[in-house]
Amino acid sequence: MPLFFKISLFFFFVSSSYPLDNNHPLESLTLFELTQVTNIVKNSYFPLNVTFHYVGLNEPNKQLVLSWLSSTHHPALPREAIVITRIDQKTHEIIVDLSSVSILSDKIYNGHGYPMLTLQEQTAADELPLSYPPFISSIKKRRLKLKEVACQGYPVGWYGEKKKSTNRMVKVICYYLDGTINLYMRPIEGITIIVLLDQMTIASYIDRLIVPVPKANGTDYMGSKRRRSSHESNSIKIVQPDGPSFTLDNGNTVRWGDWKFHVAYDMRAGIIISLASMFDADKREFRSVMYRGFVSEVFVPYIDLTEEWYYRTYFDAGEYGFGLCAVELEASKDCPENAKFIDGYFISQDGTPGKMPNVICIFERYAGDIMWRHTELAIPGKVIRKVRPEVSLVVRMVSTVGNYDYITDYEFKQSGTIKVTVGLTGLLEVRGSIYTHNDQIKEEVYGTLIAENTLGAYHDHFFTYHLDLDIDGHENSFVKNNLKTRRVVNKSSPRKSYWAVVSETAETESDARIQLGSSRGALEMVVVNPNKKTEVGNEIGYCLIPGGSATNPLLSDDDYPQIRGGFTKYNVWVTPYNKSEKWAGGLYTDQSHGDDTLAMWSLRDREIKNKDIVLWYTFGVHHVPKQEDFPIMPTLSTGFELKPTNFFQHNPVL
Repeated sequence: MPLFFKISLFFFFVSSSYPLDNNHPLESLTLFELTQVTNIVKNSYFPLNVTFHYVGLNEPNKQLVLSWLSSTHHPALPREAIVITRIDQKTHEIIVDLSSVSILSDKIYNGHGYPMLTLQEQTAADELPLSYPPFISSIKKRRLKLKEVACQGYPVGWYGEKKKSTNRMVKVICYYLDGTINLYMRPIEGITIIVLLDQMTIASYIDRLIVPVPKANGTDYMGSKRRRSSHESNSIKIVQPDGPSFTLDNGNTVRWGDWKFHVAYDMRAGIIISLASMFDADKREFRSVMYRGFVSEVFVPYIDLTEEWYYRTYFDAGEYGFGLCAVELEASKDCPENAKFIDGYFISQDGTPGKMPNVICIFERYAGDIMWRHTELAIPGKVIRKVRPEVSLVVRMVSTVGNYDYITDYEFKQSGTIKVTVGLTGLLEVRGSIYTHNDQIKEEVYGTLIAENTLGAYHDHFFTYHLDLDIDGHENSFVKNNLKTRRVVNKSSPRKSYWAVVSETAETESDARIQLGSSRGALEMVVVNPNKKTEVGNEIGYCLIPGGSATNPLLSDDDYPQIRGGFTKYNVWVTPYNKSEKWAGGLYTDQSHGDDTLAMWSLRDREIKNKDIVLWYTFGVHHVPKQEDFPIMPTLSTGFELKPTNFFQHNPVL
């Protein structure tokens, strides 16, 4: 979904800073380093105009990082940046060495697809219609006020064209305010404007039909007052008199309880969790769990087939940047009073470094949950009761991608579990309609009538996570534990049936692909270290536990959005570790053809048994809008857990 045209309010620019006093090899690029990147690249291409689309840490090779981690003196590792730019209407992929202040490599990309959109070019494209005479005429024809119009650009996608598009472009759609700030509830239907981004000109203009603009009444959520209930709730505060129990050092390494991990910000992925390890009290050492975990892609296809809607199939990370869309978190609202905050740093289109203040928060959570308990009544004359409260540590970011707000949580539990949750809230994307009552509808409208003249469009959200699990070492295997029903034979029991666990270790990538819900029976999915076992002989591992029901694509395999989003066909993929395979939808997602995705990489069917492997997990929701989603949606949460499975000798919280 498109970025709101006022998103520039959420950050401010800074020109330079000093390097941080740390040498963590996976720390995000600092303001000082981003300034270095800008100067190196601009000087190398002067006097050509350079536009910056993505700059991120080009992390050192994994083996170097693991060696650094095991070293006692932590030598400084090379600091490199990967820079995606447009120069003379060509896409460049540049590797900058910050130590030698030089460019190591520069590749021109000639394949399908383009880099992430920048905030600045989106704003410029959004403003073009407001001074375009044919558009001004269309607004007058609808008897609307031009000063109350706001516009937004949408990626155009790909729909089977054989030749590569030679133009970066967006289709601009406009909305009407006039009495509300909820522009998404008042679309101006029937007008499509194509803007060429590199030239920043309008290439095509179509005014196809006039549809009533939905009313402003009832759409404003800002001035709403909380409805009085029959019994009002008292306020709740989170207080830690002795301060937080976790520590956060200058390099953004977090230590809490038995957990230790690193937090970083990335323009595309948002939060990146690295080097997560758990202290084993029996072994007296930290044991690795996850080398690196982050959102790889967010695929959001809308299901409306009308002329102004069919192309609205978004890749929120690859086209907009999940991190670039992150917003400043508000203390005591987005995060509780006991939270600590981390800033994020990025580069704008012209190379100016920018700071996103308080873009990540970290806090301890206690919601009255129970970690474990038991009441023993079987011992004569005694009642024995023991209860432990559940306190966890949460790392949070909120990305506002146009109308949707995504609340991303990584929750670390004392039991060794990592729970990942995405909360979906914000505003629906709606289509203006002639209908005011359901009884009038006799055709396929691809949505729900949620208010007069307002159709909430059907759509999906698929979240694909890149999870490089290193379970007590980097040589791991993927095991499917199938729970199978067995019949009792030879009358060996009065029972007729039971179930047994039938384990299958995936040899190659094709063995590991799983579409949840496609077969009868239960399934456990475990990443194990086959080279290490517990004292009683079980392979140590971590289990992937889906949250809620499985969500699989409902589009046909040959539909163009599904070809581009082919990585959602299976909920689970397992691939051998490859530093270059980070983005499930491909590095260049805008107008991509689906030929550089997780689904394509995995066709090589590489060996994954007892290898350094990456687990990819996709989950999501099919969203059928409801009237309760109007004018703003209550948060809907979904996610998964990574849970220790014979990783410890016993319950680690005892």
